[in-house]
Amino acid sequence: MRIQSTQIIDTFAEAFRLRFARLIVTAHEAHWLDAAVRATCGYGTSVIGCDAEIGVEQNLEPTATPDGRPGVALLAFGFSAESVGKAVANRAAQCLLTCPTTSLFDGLPSARERAPLGSHIRFFGDGFEKTKVVDGRRYWRIPVMDGEFLVEESIGIEKGVGGGNFILQGRSLAGTLAAAQRAVVAIALTPGTITPFPGGVVRSGSKVGSRYESLRASTNEAFCPSLVGRVETHLVEGATCALEIVIDGSHEEAVAAGMLAGIRAATGPDLVAVSAGNYGGKLGKFHFHLHQILSST
Repeated sequence: MRIQSTQIIDTFAEAFRLRFARLIVTAHEAHWLDAAVRATCGYGTSVIGCDAEIGVEQNLEPTATPDGRPGVALLAFGFSAESVGKAVANRAAQCLLTCPTTSLFDGLPSARERAPLGSHIRFFGDGFEKTKVVDGRRYWRIPVMDGEFLVEESIGIEKGVGGGNFILQGRSLAGTLAAAQRAVVAIALTPGTITPFPGGVVRSGSKVGSRYESLRASTNEAFCPSLVGRVETHLVEGATCALEIVIDGSHEEAVAAGMLAGIRAATGPDLVAVSAGNYGGKLGKFHFHLHQILSST
């Protein structure tokens, strides 16, 4: 299969079950909203080493937020509801409570599975915090030096999918970077998805395990151009650089839609091939076959 001059390898991306929360963050203006998002999503790239994979799902106009202010929807993924809840509470306390003008709302209010949020953070108020129930949802108002930090008492947790991916193989570093950027922009328009790595892109694609016993993952040498000739390679002829795009989504269809949009946006004369990362089907229950995804429309 080819899209323009780009070969689509007949392979699949292997993804796995994660839990996720959806956070609605608002602020007085775009500057403070951006500051809050950068801090909250910092070091939120891979559950191999981070407390959560977290990123922006979509920007929200004031008409779409609970308090009529500029906002964003963030998705935070982890292996369990407990781990997601702990990560979100920690990041909210460190990055949102501290950021001027922000408020934090639950983006999954109908989820049955819940994790504490404001009920933990409220103790920072040192007894001066106040609570209020609006339309059946409880909020905490924590006094801070610019007024109050408004935060929902708990957050909803639902089942999601993590690790959807595709690997871009380019003729040059510049061309592969440009293709990756096009892909990330396209995926950002797909509801229910995030690309949690820096700029949405992974240069250190990994495999499960390592010759070093203490490591859970290590470099995927089959896609490293500097190792061609030393190990079995999965790079096609003419490829001198590979970059991976990892997609987490609220459900299988969201991940597939993100992969479709990203691959189509990335293809072009500088991109030799598109492949994907898998472990023979042994890691995750979700298999996203590139040819099937691209043939679905």
